[in-house]
Amino acid sequence: MSNQKQQKPTLTGQRFKTRKRGLCRFVLSCYCHGCFFYYFYDENLSTDEKERFDPTLFQESIVQGLNQSGSDLEAVAKFLDSTGGKLDYRRYAETLFDILVAGGMLAPGGTLSDDMTRTEFCLFTAPEDLETMQAYAQVFNKLIRRYKYLEKGFEDEIKKLLLFLKGFTESERNKLAMLTGILLANGNISASILNSLYNENLVKEGEESRVVPHRGLSAGFVSTVSPLCSGVSAAFAVKLFKSWIHEKDINSVAGSLRKVGMDNRLMELFPANKRSCEHFSKYFTDAGLKELSDFARNQQSIGARKELQKELQEQMARGDPQKEIIAFTKEEMKKANLSEQAMINIIWTSVMSSVEWNKKEELVCEQAIKLLKQYSLLLKAFTSQGLSELSLLLKIQEYCYDNIHFMKAFQKIVVLLYKADVLSEEAILKWYNDAHVTKGKSVFLEQMKKFVEWLKSAEEESESEEEETD
Repeated sequence: MSNQKQQKPTLTGQRFKTRKRGLCRFVLSCYCHGCFFYYFYDENLSTDEKERFDPTLFQESIVQGLNQSGSDLEAVAKFLDSTGGKLDYRRYAETLFDILVAGGMLAPGGTLSDDMTRTEFCLFTAPEDLETMQAYAQVFNKLIRRYKYLEKGFEDEIKKLLLFLKGFTESERNKLAMLTGILLANGNISASILNSLYNENLVKEGEESRVVPHRGLSAGFVSTVSPLCSGVSAAFAVKLFKSWIHEKDINSVAGSLRKVGMDNRLMELFPANKRSCEHFSKYFTDAGLKELSDFARNQQSIGARKELQKELQEQMARGDPQKEIIAFTKEEMKKANLSEQAMINIIWTSVMSSVEWNKKEELVCEQAIKLLKQYSLLLKAFTSQGLSELSLLLKIQEYCYDNIHFMKAFQKIVVLLYKADVLSEEAILKWYNDAHVTKGKSVFLEQMKKFVEWLKSAEEESESEEEETD
């Protein structure tokens, strides 16, 4: 090992003038491990560079441009488009969006920072109508299309603004809600931003009064006491969904919510003690959003069915007595307000999902007959109506068609359920004559032909015997 003392890095500097824009630069040279490294630092920046890198000057430049453009949103869009090449939008995206929405930088909670320059030409001071909000949506759309890197920053801004809702006046919340709905309808932002509305402080109910400063140049001089309405999230959602549906339709809402896994979370707009389908339906129906109420009710029904099916499969796996399963199912069916037709479909799916099926086609039929014979009492308990029997027959037809190993088992399954009094003669004949679906139609009708002929002849004999008796 060498005893030579390791040389330490040294740092020296020198000031000199350069001709490039007349900047004064300071050169740092660092000697380390036999190499020199040079670092250049601009002591004086040009006015353009100061605006680009200094947050205060950046804000002043944006405010000045908005003041010059005034309420002409076409001029605002052109100003933002041209200024993006001079100012660092990437670095100060939050500052930019705060000014466009609120007129200045927002402090935590949603109030305007007192020590910052402001403009009275922003979203919050604009007229509260859908047409104006559509025009503002176009401004944001053009800006983000021109500078694609602002997409994430804009979504983050919307999320932040939603968390600050209690710091805004009712009018400001309404404008933000309409704008957000329009942006969601046009695909400018993801529906995942709605997660912010589930914040506990926004969801909880209760009257509260607080001082909310006026936006614009008069801020800091005049304040007003604004009552904070109960259920901020729910009230905001009404305006948001109205503008969304006005732009597109309920299918657009449903598709976007499903895409981000939020189609089953609408009830969370209310406090825990109000999260019922009835309360949700009444609130949004009274607000003129019946289509949203119907969608939420349907989603809750789908969720209830999935949970019920899961529980039934667990009971079958445990080997619970069928009488207990029937009692439980009838109770849950009543709670979820499900029809017998919907219930028999759930039961069929649960029964057929309760076992691991043999891979060999010749053994599958035998396995299915054995399983259905075991649960015939359960199936019979939920086929007390003709429509329920038809629903079951159609479900069997679709199942056998979708699972190719069951194609040859259809007739045997129907005959078994007929003998177990699950399916009636009338239901089978109705299915055969005109109630079947197209899936595997020719195959299954051919399989059932002889049995149907037997049923018809038995029916004729029965009618003949009745006539002789009379």
